[in-house]
Amino acid sequence: MEKVKKSYNLIIGIAALLAIVVIVALVGYIVSKPEPVVIQGQAEATEYRVSGKVPGRIEHFYADEGDFVHKGDTLVEIDSPEVRAKLAQAMAVRSAAEAQKDKALTGARQEQIAGAYELWQQALVNEDIMKKSFDRVERLYEQNVISAQKYDEAQARYKAAKATSAAAKSQYDMAVNGARKEDKETAIALVNQANAALMEVESYLGELYLTAPADGVISARFPKAGELVGQGAPIMAVTDLNDVWFTFSIREDMLHGLKVGDELTVTVPALGDRTFRTKVSYISVLESYATWRATLDTGSFDAKTFEVRSVPESPIDGIRPGMTAIVVTE
Repeated sequence: MEKVKKSYNLIIGIAALLAIVVIVALVGYIVSKPEPVVIQGQAEATEYRVSGKVPGRIEHFYADEGDFVHKGDTLVEIDSPEVRAKLAQAMAVRSAAEAQKDKALTGARQEQIAGAYELWQQALVNEDIMKKSFDRVERLYEQNVISAQKYDEAQARYKAAKATSAAAKSQYDMAVNGARKEDKETAIALVNQANAALMEVESYLGELYLTAPADGVISARFPKAGELVGQGAPIMAVTDLNDVWFTFSIREDMLHGLKVGDELTVTVPALGDRTFRTKVSYISVLESYATWRATLDTGSFDAKTFEVRSVPESPIDGIRPGMTAIVVTE
């Protein structure tokens, strides 16, 4: 009886030991079983920065953050007294240039032409008198009645009167003909230059009202109304929700031959349990800094991280840049 009892206890002990071994093995297997790899990324979208070419002060915003706008909608008005001053200067310069052009093309006034004609006629009369006087002196000189000095003086007065007459004639011709061809062309060129300067300033006036470059949502507004902004400084950001993609950072040993054109199934926790079909559109290695990582603690090889982008095959309602995206693995 005692032997049977001992044998029974031995069996129980062996069974208990085997049970413990099995439990320990199961626990070890569960603990050592590798966790499934989670590839996590985020949604991104094309963002346009709205900025102006001229500095100024924010006068008024026509859209708030979160508003949906269409391409061409006016978003902000900038007040720039400097541009308005330049416009007044450009208009004044153009007016002056046009006046010079009109003067060059029109020629002298009728009063100036008449005055030049009268001076020419006066010079002709004086020339005629000097010629008659010189003829008389010349005859007397040939008869040896007067000295050579008197003859030379009369001849000099006649030549002077003749030159004065020619000068008066040229002044009259110039008044009749108006400005030279070169002066007229110069005046026209100055008008064209002034018009070009005015067009440039007017183009700056158009930059005082900034419009949306594309359909989208106002995702950011940087300055506040009344603040000064510099040339080219970003004022607003418009996010195009029709151009959305997902970005993942994947270590190269986890790519497993992934290539452009492959399909990825993605879930977005913020949008519930729905899954979305996407297509890989871009694969590129990230910069070398902070992207190297050993695949094993013992060494093996170092792996680089690649940026993978995938584009949804159809629009996703409610998607917003920054939402977490997870690749659904088989």
